[in-house]
Amino acid sequence: MFDNDRWGEIWNTLSRNKLRSFLTMFGVGWGIFMLVVMLGMGNGLKNAVLGGFEGFATNSCFLWTMPTTKPFAGFQKGRRFTFDNGDIAIIRNNVPGIAVCSPQLQLGGWRSGNNVSYGSKVGAFSVYGSEPEVIQVEAVRLPQGRFLNHADLREERKVAVIGQDVVDQLFKPEDPIGRYIKISGVYFQVVGVSKKKSSAEMGDNPDAKIYVPFTTFQKAFNALNEVHWFTLVAEPGVDVGGVERQVRLLMARKHRVDPTDESAFGSWNMQEFYGMMNGLFLGIGGLSWFVGICTLLAGAIGIGNIMLVSIQERTKEIGIRRSLGATPRNITGQIVQEALTLTLIAGYFGLLAGVGVLEAVRSAAGESDFFKNPGVDLFVALVAFAVLIASGLLAGLLPARRALAIKAVDALRAE
Repeated sequence: MFDNDRWGEIWNTLSRNKLRSFLTMFGVGWGIFMLVVMLGMGNGLKNAVLGGFEGFATNSCFLWTMPTTKPFAGFQKGRRFTFDNGDIAIIRNNVPGIAVCSPQLQLGGWRSGNNVSYGSKVGAFSVYGSEPEVIQVEAVRLPQGRFLNHADLREERKVAVIGQDVVDQLFKPEDPIGRYIKISGVYFQVVGVSKKKSSAEMGDNPDAKIYVPFTTFQKAFNALNEVHWFTLVAEPGVDVGGVERQVRLLMARKHRVDPTDESAFGSWNMQEFYGMMNGLFLGIGGLSWFVGICTLLAGAIGIGNIMLVSIQERTKEIGIRRSLGATPRNITGQIVQEALTLTLIAGYFGLLAGVGVLEAVRSAAGESDFFKNPGVDLFVALVAFAVLIASGLLAGLLPARRALAIKAVDALRAE
């Protein structure tokens, strides 16, 4: 392996046809380059998308009512029904495995903007009636003040936690804490400021939300005994889908809905969605590996073909070596070593170029929400190196067997 004479012979053989050696190595280098770049780009996209879920409870789901699609218990299909306050205790007391069951209300309905004013400034924002536990689900942090608490619920306090966009539009440069805003004619004191943790938005922009106590919302905005939807969080290790199915059955029984009417309830399962995204990126990674390794193997086959041509050209040289006592191991070792040398040099530069491109993309992307930290980890680099070695061995073994099949007498007669 470390025989200087052998390395000298390998260098002479490769440098004898520089252009051919370069073009041969280019195929392998391109293969490892493509593998590294595709995996790195896939990781960058994956980091951005899955990183967007930072702060969200991925073991959660949201459940709301829809018009029925089946007649049941004397009711016609198309009947509308709503959750009510009694459902809160029923779910909490009868469904095991629930860590959070938070009723929710929204002023004006889904994605509606409501006039909110402070002094002469007015803006349109989403207003939610929530319980303190909802912060375990929402991807928000509190740079100022506090969030809602249970005392706010019990005493039906007119307090609000406002998003950063509300601060920017209504208060800057003032400090909003302790100030009063007017929501649909009702005054609320600002006790906290919320700011989103991630780029993902499940519904309204978190920075444009205003949270008020659930009980206060019901009285202030004439929503007595109403619940628009439930936010459910499962305990660790508990399947959210199973929790959702139990809640659906309970609510179907309570509101006299056909238990088989799947369309009577709308839902959004974060665990399913997160798993689907993970599966998607697993598929993208698998495809990247497949394309990269196929390209790499194509380059290795090119090296094998060139080695076969080289052996054909060196038939007489091999015959002389055989006649002088060179063993099959000597001849096989040199040919495999030549193929490995070509493969590893090409792979090294391909790997270097791939990492360089990913670093350039990382610098250009900056703090983009759509592409974050493209790169490959040590495991991928080690696997790529192992594939390179396997490719080099594959590229050298067949030509080596061809060389061993040459008889010394026939080789010496070759022109």
